[in-house]
Amino acid sequence: MKAAPEAQQRLLDLAELDAAADRLTHRRRTLPELAEIEELTKTYARLVTQVIEAETEAADLAREQAKAEADVDTVRQRAERDQKRLDSGQVTSPKDLANLQSEIASLHRRQGDLEEVVLEIMERREAADTRATDLTARRDEVAAARARLEERRDAAFVEIDKEAAELKTRRAALAGDIPSDLLALYEKLREQYGVGAAMLRGGRCQGCKVVLSIADMNRIKAAPADEVVRCEECRRILVRTSESGL
Repeated sequence: MKAAPEAQQRLLDLAELDAAADRLTHRRRTLPELAEIEELTKTYARLVTQVIEAETEAADLAREQAKAEADVDTVRQRAERDQKRLDSGQVTSPKDLANLQSEIASLHRRQGDLEEVVLEIMERREAADTRATDLTARRDEVAAARARLEERRDAAFVEIDKEAAELKTRRAALAGDIPSDLLALYEKLREQYGVGAAMLRGGRCQGCKVVLSIADMNRIKAAPADEVVRCEECRRILVRTSESGL
């Protein structure tokens, strides 16, 4: 392939722009905020589940407490009715009196047992409510922290995308000054190796950093200035300049 030396040297400028674009792409993909957002997203999802579990437990305990309190009221009312019967003097039979007194005592014991159940449920419910409140606060803190990181991420994206757009514009202008066949070869090599062209500096390919043999250097030195030469090691286009050592 033939191309004017000036056109070949433009490939170095193009490669520099492409390297800058690649750095921007890498920077966009590896922003520290991205990993932090991902971690906070996992934490947030876990906390959402824990909040639901804690709130569900608290709601279940609230219903259990209401039922236990209703049982206490039922037993207390029954005991009060029996006590009124006893106090009214309507029951005169010794046997009936004994049975009534025994039932009242049994109801008081039952009421005491149920009240202990209510207290135990209340303690569990209070713990569940506290846990739900604490988890909700933690969830909201994580959501706020994630939102702040997302703002920083978006601001960084805007800056990076702006730089990338400017590079793209400059690249398009520069590529327009490079012969189409040379540009096509460069693009093909760039796709294969990441870098399509490299400078030959001091007898060393700046793409693969390999020092060329004397035979290769003599071959390149003998090649016409407009001939496109390639590195035998990495196959990239070798661009000759005054620093090539030829």
